[in-house]
Amino acid sequence: MDAAEVPIPPAVARRAVAWWVDLQSEDADEALRRRWQRWLARDEMHRRAWARLEAVGARLNGRVHQGLAGVPGASALVQVALAEAAPSRRRALGAALLAVLAGGAAWELHGDPAVQARLADLGTGVGERRRLVLADGTRLALNSGSAVDLRYGATERRLVLRRGEILVETAPDPSRRPFVVQTGAGELRPLGTRFRVRDRGEEFELAVYEGAVEVRPATGAARVLAAGEQARFDAAGVGPRRRRPRVGPRQAADADAAAWVDGMLVASGLRLDEFLAELGRHRRGRLDCAPEVAALRVSGSYPLTDVDRVLATLPAVLPLRAVWRTRWWLTLHAKT
Repeated sequence: MDAAEVPIPPAVARRAVAWWVDLQSEDADEALRRRWQRWLARDEMHRRAWARLEAVGARLNGRVHQGLAGVPGASALVQVALAEAAPSRRRALGAALLAVLAGGAAWELHGDPAVQARLADLGTGVGERRRLVLADGTRLALNSGSAVDLRYGATERRLVLRRGEILVETAPDPSRRPFVVQTGAGELRPLGTRFRVRDRGEEFELAVYEGAVEVRPATGAARVLAAGEQARFDAAGVGPRRRRPRVGPRQAADADAAAWVDGMLVASGLRLDEFLAELGRHRRGRLDCAPEVAALRVSGSYPLTDVDRVLATLPAVLPLRAVWRTRWWLTLHAKT
């Protein structure tokens, strides 16, 4: 086995990532750096773990950050660490890097959506929602587990959706720079508008509430959606997959689907399995239901700030029995 593929022992991987996080903190000083150097010199596996971190950093990003330029060997990965990153963000990225070390060099960091979220310019964790006003006045809301990058330049305002769901209300730009939302399936070009975009895995969902949005799939024909319309699209086109490349019938935009901006989940006859899937976006763990109750319908408005309370009410309004395997794994069965 090549040396680069030899698994790093978990204890060594944890310590290497811990050093990486500590060296970025505001409290890092020469004494800390000397201790880190002694740790590196103590064992070949320590040096191999640090070299693996640097190799991952080289794949991550070519940018150079000068904050640790004086640290011997702190190239690539350590220089990639953003100086403005909060401690929680550094710890989150450290956890992702720990997974890389534990998994070996063959594990590709770029392809992991959770890591992309941790590295994004703006992101939310599970159960977290954010509202922001960007530099140009555009209003942006991020749903739970979402991540975007901002690429504002002299000729355009580009927002890259890495994962999750966003609600955008564009502002006019004095320089007339076009606003572009880049997704994994193509680009969206809003025309003075308010719209929602959701990454659904194999395809994306767009709902337009004001104005209009031009959808430009990577390989399919472009299409404009007007206010009150919504559709799903992937790289091949817009509309139902079975009818592509033809454009499918227009659908009415679901205003309730944007209720998460106000911390609510609005259901109108939603299947129980789909309702649990939506709730599950806002709570860590696993929410399941038995096949015999999956088609039960749920209606009402539910606060996303207390998902556990919502779950506790379901057996009171539906013929259900809750079985908790752990505090993170719930399965709903038919009441007996």
